[in-house]
Amino acid sequence: MYRQVIKPALFCLDAEDAHHLTVNALALASRVPGWPAVARRLSAPADPRLVQTLWGHTYTSPVGLAAGLDKNGVAVPAFSALGFGFVEVGTVTPQPQAGNERPRLFRLPPDGALINRMGFNNAGAEALRARLSRLGRRTVPVWVNIGKNKLTQDASQDYVACVKALYDVADAFVVNVSSPNTPGLRALQASAELEVLLRAVLNEAEAQRLRTARRTPPVLVKLAPDLHPADFEASVGAAMNAGVQGLIVSNTTLSRDGLTHTHREQAGGLSGRPLTRRATALVRDAYRLTRGAVPIVGVGGIFSADDAYAKIRAGARLVEVYSSLIYEGPGLPARIHRGLGQLLERDGVGRIGEAVGADA
Repeated sequence: MYRQVIKPALFCLDAEDAHHLTVNALALASRVPGWPAVARRLSAPADPRLVQTLWGHTYTSPVGLAAGLDKNGVAVPAFSALGFGFVEVGTVTPQPQAGNERPRLFRLPPDGALINRMGFNNAGAEALRARLSRLGRRTVPVWVNIGKNKLTQDASQDYVACVKALYDVADAFVVNVSSPNTPGLRALQASAELEVLLRAVLNEAEAQRLRTARRTPPVLVKLAPDLHPADFEASVGAAMNAGVQGLIVSNTTLSRDGLTHTHREQAGGLSGRPLTRRATALVRDAYRLTRGAVPIVGVGGIFSADDAYAKIRAGARLVEVYSSLIYEGPGLPARIHRGLGQLLERDGVGRIGEAVGADA
């Protein structure tokens, strides 16, 4: 139904209008009593081989929703109902901001890609805190992707402010220093600046732990795919030196190699199929650099179980999807789950964790 009816109708609309329509519909569905739990029983994997325990949480699936689709956390129950093992909301900034001028989201159907220059449009940390506080008991871990407001000069103060505001409602924090759509943001990936920033975030998380006696959510950092290999190595080293608990590899790219659609000339970050191989190679590099010391989350061009499995074998413990959900529809997580089970059986692997890094 999605491919034959819903997708053609949505693709007749402006990409951002379709995005808002979809998220608003899922937000309404999230408020239907009992529906998310019933739907999840049909979509979530009942395969114990896919279960992992990470940072004190149980992940029934290694497949999560990447940040950017539900920026304000309005549809977390609906996304969990699709069968995701975890949901990442945001990017959120301390103060609300409108983001960049429209149009700012573009589809490239022949390339299986999206280009966005949204600019961290969101309702702010306090609004997100209020929504996540109302969720009650969660069926999956909810991660919060944090960033800085466009006009902030001292970036660290914004990231620290997000941790302070959202500490009680986040199951993990993702420090986003790799979006290409906020001026100066990617400069924070330079090793010296990155280590200082991450230490500030981790120190605030520890201060909040002492204040609340609540288990500290892990802090992960999300890196760009466009770094020079030496710079990527330095950024990974800085993150490890600071003491982060995980890496997300990778964000959108500024590269336009191999694109055919006329929207290839649009400014912004590219996601989808063109990133598949590049992101997998970077996961492998990160796994080798860290020697598997922290969990890695693989992101970029995952459209199938084979794509997800390749990133897992390259060193990812978890993976995330976004663009492929737009193209493949809500049945994607369940299809990836079934395919992963078949791939594990094919390779004689007992549990998904045993495949992590097998090709690295």
